[in-house]
Amino acid sequence: MSVKVLTANRLTDGEVVWLGANGEWLEHIDGALIARHAEAVNALEEAGKSAIKSNLVIDVNVIDVEERGTDLYPVRLRERIRQLGPTIRLDLGKQAEKPKAA
Repeated sequence: MSVKVLTANRLTDGEVVWLGANGEWLEHIDGALIARHAEAVNALEEAGKSAIKSNLVIDVNVIDVEERGTDLYPVRLRERIRQLGPTIRLDLGKQAEKPKAA
């Protein structure tokens, strides 16, 4: 089942961030606040508007993600690319930070 999270770009450096369950903007999707119903989605949208007004982030979007065990996986390709980094250089971006599978 698809649930939703809030993503944006941090205004100071353009880094892709996700709204965390603790109310802070996180650099990794792990720990993102998950919306499972319409009221929670509305709360995410309001949090995004507030963060824009506070000049913390830009390009705020509520996106669909799938829960795969304990991991969150963006449904749309655009969001998967934003989550990981460049598609032509796997040694750059957030994908370079993760240990390679054996």
